[in-house]
Amino acid sequence: MIEFDKATNDFQKFGKDGYDAVVRSYGEVNKGFQEIGTSFSDYSKQAFADATATFEKLVGAKSLEHAIEIQSSYAKAAYDKWVREMTKISEMYVSVARDAYKPVEKAVAKTTAAVTA
Repeated sequence: MIEFDKATNDFQKFGKDGYDAVVRSYGEVNKGFQEIGTSFSDYSKQAFADATATFEKLVGAKSLEHAIEIQSSYAKAAYDKWVREMTKISEMYVSVARDAYKPVEKAVAKTTAAVTA
């Protein structure tokens, strides 16, 4: 009977540890998605400001050649910034996945070690 009580307590502890790991994992995912959302928001604000500034330059262009030069410069800069931002965002997603998995990985390792012992 004592072994049954110990097994029951161990089973409950494993369940609690697993639940705690999932809650910590969810917290990491939530924090990561908030950071990603903030990054997207900041990028969007900056992209809008850049587009507005470029439009103002286009309005003041004295010739068609100057307008094409302004537009070409803007397109290249906007594309470069977009590539940098999407690279940063993709790295953030990888980091979120890695950070979210750590608590679960620890709980699984702990449970596996306890079961095999």
